[in-house]
Amino acid sequence: MQALAPVFVVILLGYVAKRLHFLGDAFWPDAEKATYYLFFPAILVSKLAVADIGGDHVWPMSLATMGAVLAMAALQLAARRFLGLDGPAFSSVFQGAIRPNTYVGLAAAYGLFGDEGVTLSAVVLVTLIPTVNVLSVAVLSRYGSRGGGGLPRVLRELARNPLVLACLLGFAINLARIPVPESVMSVLTSLGSAALPIGLLAVGAGLEVRAIGQRRWAVVYGTAIKLVLLPLLAALGCAALGVTGHPRVVTIVYAALPVAVSSYILTRQMGGDERLMASIITVQTLAAIATMPLMLALLV
Repeated sequence: MQALAPVFVVILLGYVAKRLHFLGDAFWPDAEKATYYLFFPAILVSKLAVADIGGDHVWPMSLATMGAVLAMAALQLAARRFLGLDGPAFSSVFQGAIRPNTYVGLAAAYGLFGDEGVTLSAVVLVTLIPTVNVLSVAVLSRYGSRGGGGLPRVLRELARNPLVLACLLGFAINLARIPVPESVMSVLTSLGSAALPIGLLAVGAGLEVRAIGQRRWAVVYGTAIKLVLLPLLAALGCAALGVTGHPRVVTIVYAALPVAVSSYILTRQMGGDERLMASIITVQTLAAIATMPLMLALLV
């Protein structure tokens, strides 16, 4: 789809810029940090604070999103004994099956539907981010080599997640009808305008093609279930709950996303298989160039 093409062009530009050392290696960690903690939260708050979020689609859309992720998680836990993977490797495949790259998702939704796409994205994100974080941390605590921390660690991760906090703040301002000064909104809009290009460039810079090698079958498996099976589950959820139109498209977009680059950080912190995780991230991101438009064409 034409709306998705610019997203992946910018990702590839980020990959090329990193390999050519165009901006210097020190630029990329700071760019990703600024996007994650400042630019991305700013765009979510600015759009949610003034959006019309009273539609009948909100709860069905949230339930379809959560249902697809929970179904995928249950399928992977049931399949674990048949995959022949050790605990850390399984935890990486598990993350690859459920965690979305929200930078790509927000850019894709905005490219498709403009400001409405951002608002619909927030409905998905406020459901999706807590769900995938709880599941990922729980599985890494169980199967990672440096797990542990249990529920308190999960709650800490959620309490300091800037995207969750931004969604909740935006919803709170909207529902309480708190007037936002025009000067504040201008600042948020200016910061938010940097989120999509810088976030996508950082995604491209994080790709590691050289990491692809060992356990290729696990990489292929992890890519297929995320980019094909999860969108199918989301489409079934939408059909069952009556989610149609733009909300259905955005729900399927987020299910069809490649895994987040930040999964590598959590994997390294909690003892997952970081080399396998790097391979899954890279292959999914490159494969999504073809699979996202295909899934949308088939399922929407």
